[in-house]
Amino acid sequence: MLVAAFASAVSLASIQAKREGVDPDIIFNTCFVAFIAGIFGGRLLYLFEHFRYFLENPIEIIMLQHGGLSWFGGMTLGVLSGLVYLKVKKLPALKILDIVAPYLALAQSIGRIGCYFNGCCYGNTIYLPTQVYSSILLLLIYLAVRYFQTKPHKAGQVITLYLFLYSIKRFFIEFWRIEHQPVFFRLNLY
Repeated sequence: MLVAAFASAVSLASIQAKREGVDPDIIFNTCFVAFIAGIFGGRLLYLFEHFRYFLENPIEIIMLQHGGLSWFGGMTLGVLSGLVYLKVKKLPALKILDIVAPYLALAQSIGRIGCYFNGCCYGNTIYLPTQVYSSILLLLIYLAVRYFQTKPHKAGQVITLYLFLYSIKRFFIEFWRIEHQPVFFRLNLY
């Protein structure tokens, strides 16, 4: 599902880039750098978070098919790597982020279906399919951000809207997920 999410998002973002007068190769290259770094960052943070388990089961470190990517680790290293790439190439970061933003939500929506198939990110004691709820909400975020993208806007407003809507979605979904222990007022670090 990661590959399907990446391919769909990059293809659509490349089409949007062309409409906005941006070379589609810039989108592909930036997203590819962010994707690879994101997988590495997601796995690295997950390993750190579950250090004792992986210390006892070292072969599991390479078993990505068993799950184990931290969204925050992936987002952090992916975004940083993408921004470094854009800086090195002297490209307008906010414009590129605005182009990619709605398709990031679409990619996450597709990725959450992978979570459902994998059996991770599930809900409370009656096992609510929070992965499905999350996927549907991300699809709605995609539609809202994509609609906003078609309207006149300042650089950075599209990515800001995506981040705002995603944060709200994530905040409420996390109350239904049980795989992570609450740290403070039923809130967790994931």
